[in-house]
Amino acid sequence: MGSMYKDEQGDWITVCLKYLLFVFNFLFWMGGGVVMGVGIWTLVDKGEYLSLLASSTFAVSAYILILAGGLVMVTGFLGCCAVIREQRSCLSTYFSCLLLIFLIELVAGVLAYVYYQALSEELKQHLSKTMMENYAQPGKESITQSVDRLQQDFKCCGSNNSLDWMHSVYIMSQAADSRVVPDSCCKTITPQCGRRDHPSNIYKVEGGCITKLEQFLADHLLIIGAVGIGVACLQLIGAVLTACFIYLLYKEEEEDFSHV
Repeated sequence: MGSMYKDEQGDWITVCLKYLLFVFNFLFWMGGGVVMGVGIWTLVDKGEYLSLLASSTFAVSAYILILAGGLVMVTGFLGCCAVIREQRSCLSTYFSCLLLIFLIELVAGVLAYVYYQALSEELKQHLSKTMMENYAQPGKESITQSVDRLQQDFKCCGSNNSLDWMHSVYIMSQAADSRVVPDSCCKTITPQCGRRDHPSNIYKVEGGCITKLEQFLADHLLIIGAVGIGVACLQLIGAVLTACFIYLLYKEEEEDFSHV
């Protein structure tokens, strides 16, 4: 009687764990879509600013999230199939995939956090030099477009302030045509509006574009880090549940074998 009760209790636990894992994998699959979406959003949403950064860490973190998101969606689907079929070999493969994706997302989260710490210093050292030396120069069209978009999107002028442009290669050249700032500094862009740097005409933002871009990138990095580490922690729960399910199936197989 006691043995029968124990078997029934074990079967009940296995069934509950099976359905719990199935629900987890469905949520896991949806989470993969979210992770991939965050990675794509990071690159698409003002992704042209990446050319203004000295390192590629920001872009790498986003690409890792996209890769991890795709793997999560595939793994979540395979996990559902493995749970339904109750095959230990499939579940073991699924368990290994969970650990691999966990490491990938953890790397993305850590990269985002480390880069977040160094972001301010990188922008101070690199952005000003990029704007002063590369704006409107031959072969630097992508940087020129990025700077113009940056100043218009964030309503700023210059790396620290509008006076920075006085020392730029572009403003000191004949191509500037007596401009004191690029036309993209103007609140309302009109031909050669950069000749007049009055506050009513151009953006006079305290801290310049560095402050604005730093805040924008910092917000994205926090989201990348939070999503990466958050989903990674969720996967640990899934890995524990999977390990428990594999163990229960193993015990059931042992008991069935002993009864033969």
